[in-house]
Amino acid sequence: MKRHELPRHEVQQVICSLCGTEQEVRQVCINCGVCMGKYFCGSCKLFDDDVSKQQYHCNGCGICRIGGRENFFHCSKCGCCYSIVLKNSHACVEGAMHHDCPICFEYLFESTNDVSVLPCGHTIHVKCLKEMEEHCQFACPLCSKSVCDMSKAWERLDMELATLSDSCDDKMVRILCNDCGAISEVQFHLIAHKCQNCKSYNTRQI
Repeated sequence: MKRHELPRHEVQQVICSLCGTEQEVRQVCINCGVCMGKYFCGSCKLFDDDVSKQQYHCNGCGICRIGGRENFFHCSKCGCCYSIVLKNSHACVEGAMHHDCPICFEYLFESTNDVSVLPCGHTIHVKCLKEMEEHCQFACPLCSKSVCDMSKAWERLDMELATLSDSCDDKMVRILCNDCGAISEVQFHLIAHKCQNCKSYNTRQI
């Protein structure tokens, strides 16, 4: 069965479930005086008695969000609300939240699940990012940049490769670094190729 969708912003009339009076959208019934919702948003036509969600309306987003206005800020370039802890540290990507999660394909802009902003600026559900890490996937699904500090992993790989003999010392290949975008010419190796610019092993042969 197809899910029914209500165009909230187009709603003009509501009916009180207590007295049955039809009226313009409002928080308190014009006839019996009952409060239709402890939280009320006249823009979104949203009623909710569970105020523990800390709902608030964001004019920039044009929708109601949860979590408390004091805990979030609206980024005009990204076009969405982010946690206040990211205010001076996130990479801006235009319309960053106006697409589906690259893992579960839920529309991120309207999602009520926690969202993580990757160092590259792309966004993904926190739970989906954790699932990626559990499967040893540490690159952004959209741009392939590393999603966390991989320097320790690259150091371990340095030590591992130093103990392996390579029979292709004379073969050179061109590689593109997914992290810094630099192109390098390095000796071919069956295991991995190291960027000569940023020392990352997050590279691909070109």
